[in-house]
Amino acid sequence: MKALEILEEAYDALLGRLFEDAVQPALYALGLMHWSESAFEWIEFSLFGLLSIVVSYAVCRPLEAWRPVEAVRDRRAIRTDIVYTLLSRLGLLPILAFVLLSFLKIHWEGLVADAGVIPPTLETLLPWLRDWPLLAFLLYVVVLDFGEYWRHRFQHMFRWWWALHSIHHAQRQMTFWTDNRNHVIDDAIAALWFSGLAVLIGVPPAQFPLILLILTVIESLSHANARLHFGRVGERLIVSPRFHRVHHGELSAGEKGRNYAVLFPVWDLLFGTADFDSRTPARTGDPDGPEALATGGWLRQQTEGLRYLMRSIARPRRSGGSQPSGTD
Repeated sequence: MKALEILEEAYDALLGRLFEDAVQPALYALGLMHWSESAFEWIEFSLFGLLSIVVSYAVCRPLEAWRPVEAVRDRRAIRTDIVYTLLSRLGLLPILAFVLLSFLKIHWEGLVADAGVIPPTLETLLPWLRDWPLLAFLLYVVVLDFGEYWRHRFQHMFRWWWALHSIHHAQRQMTFWTDNRNHVIDDAIAALWFSGLAVLIGVPPAQFPLILLILTVIESLSHANARLHFGRVGERLIVSPRFHRVHHGELSAGEKGRNYAVLFPVWDLLFGTADFDSRTPARTGDPDGPEALATGGWLRQQTEGLRYLMRSIARPRRSGGSQPSGTD
């Protein structure tokens, strides 16, 4: 894992330089040195979020310019998605949740250890993984991606969760920025889900940001406005923009969803939700959702998403439909 160690050292050096040369002097000048430790943690989170944005842009934007699926029709909607991305990644809820849950896990393990119980992790269940760090890293990715598949399916299965997730599907002008278009409540649930599973299986703290970066970049790529697929074999190994665009199609909203996988399409193949046959790019959006979720700004979408959630909880499930209507 030499490459991982080199990347970690370079990242730590950059973080330390930024804090010592810019943040710490500012705190001293303002008489806020008691905030030093907290400021360092927030700079670390924000720097990693900025790194993920830069990497996603470097990978996805050239592909969108090279072979777009459709011409840009609504730049305002894309600018709203950029706001989502900045707010989501610079705050970086998953890492915050991972730190919090790791802290709670340490205390919980201390309590159960007194009773002679050692909570299992992947490496305690499979001790030979300690001699194969790269394989252990890949196995962490596979397990976390499996968890993400089911979280995504549940977002479409449960009415209240779909009401939140429908903000993501309301975008009719899909680009790689669309990946972070989510309600803040949905983001919080996703962060706890992903980080909780990572803590449960024993992902090392040093590896968690890299796993998060890999999944983040792949998710951004899968949302890209790029006419791109990976061939008959490749499409079944890694989620492509074509594969995921089917999921965002108007005919795939709510419980009718297909292609839920985040990284590995094998989960859709195993559980019967895969669609590799669509060749014509799907028209994206949610035709049954509130119009404000598609055309409103960030605050309007968040507000309407909350109202949509309340309506979905208040109304009984209709026998002829799977989701509550977004129009009154």
